[in-house]
Amino acid sequence: MVSIKGYKNTGIKLSNRFSSLAISSTPAMEEESESTKRPNWLDLPSDLTANIFKRLSVLTILSDVSLVCTQWLKICKNPLTWRTIYMPKYIDANPWEMEKICYNAVKLSCGHLESIIIEDYYGTSDLLKLIADNGSHLRCMKVMNYNIVTDEEFSDVVRKLPRLEKVFVPVFHTAEATLEALGRSCPLLKWLQYNSCSLDSCDSDKMAFLIAETMPGLCHLDMRGHKLTELGVLAIIDKCPLLEYLDISFCLNLNEDLKKRCIDQIKDLQLPYVIRKGALTRKGD
Repeated sequence: MVSIKGYKNTGIKLSNRFSSLAISSTPAMEEESESTKRPNWLDLPSDLTANIFKRLSVLTILSDVSLVCTQWLKICKNPLTWRTIYMPKYIDANPWEMEKICYNAVKLSCGHLESIIIEDYYGTSDLLKLIADNGSHLRCMKVMNYNIVTDEEFSDVVRKLPRLEKVFVPVFHTAEATLEALGRSCPLLKWLQYNSCSLDSCDSDKMAFLIAETMPGLCHLDMRGHKLTELGVLAIIDKCPLLEYLDISFCLNLNEDLKKRCIDQIKDLQLPYVIRKGALTRKGD
């Protein structure tokens, strides 16, 4: 059983704004008419309260809401509360403390996790392994890291997540093992973001060939930063006929025929920006 404790060292000032919501009616309030009486939040059905909690941040639930009363604590421990975990980037937060909070939230999901999005850079190997162990129903995953996790480690995690439909691949030098694992192990995959800032054209094309060969069902592909050649682009549009969104905004050397085919085939196409006569335009406009 996972315990929920207050988190005092996150570097974020937390309010106790929820505690007042759970206070029972005072004698003065009881004298008021039924039409003007202030509602007691504890009288809400548990499923409705849980639905409200899902709209709050993980930090708020674990640091504030769970401390209000035993009834709310029980709801906070319900695995269904943690089907979706969203961790935004907190400017003043200690990343290691935030990782602990996220780790605890994943444990509380008890295998019911469906979506996890982490916008800050604390996606460690231990956290990823825990996500994999609780992710039999996981459909969406975005985990950032500062190269703490290797391509091989990430691919091992992906192989345990066969229901993935939407995934953000961390920026490795290359992600050959991860892309192959995604293509072979995640047949429902429809959305892939794999950006790069360091790959040369040869490596970028190699990644494109892997995607084209193993992910024919993609509808959304973001390869921003990849210096693809025409061969890489052609492989993608040939083998991924369902694509509606494609970002190849760092591919600078498309011939006119291939450019026209991309424009005709892809509903939302992100082509490179070029400076033309002092104006910033897209190739193909």
